[in-house]
Amino acid sequence: MENFTHLDAKGNPSMVDVGKKKVTRRIAKARSLVILDDIILAQLEDGDILTKKGSVFQTAIIAGVMGAKKTSDLIPLCHPLGLDNCQIEIGINENREVEIICTASLTAKTGVEMEALTGASITALTIYDMCKAFSHNIIIKETRLIEKSGGKRDFKL
Repeated sequence: MENFTHLDAKGNPSMVDVGKKKVTRRIAKARSLVILDDIILAQLEDGDILTKKGSVFQTAIIAGVMGAKKTSDLIPLCHPLGLDNCQIEIGINENREVEIICTASLTAKTGVEMEALTGASITALTIYDMCKAFSHNIIIKETRLIEKSGGKRDFKL
């Protein structure tokens, strides 16, 4: 069984030392699902929801990228990373859920899973914030890693 990587031999919180790891191309993809009330979905026009605050999905994309870039400020033991790229896609899936896909990448000694997860999460929270004037019946259903490559182990859902 693997040990927790963020605990030292005494069980204290510890940042992982990546100094001896190889620099590789790292990519992570995370998904968040948001269920919007029918009142909100009725506002959907040309793939976005327009409010007095502006375009919901366009604003959420910007917020998600900003969140991904600030991951180490939010999660204490994450390494500060200079992302090479962060892309966020938003669409409505076959279950009428808002599907957010955040893909983060860089060439480094550590992965970008937390950045992708944070980007997807902040995007979902921004959608909630911008749509709550229509209804508070909004569920952020799921945020999960769906793919990663370039580190010790690759993963694909």
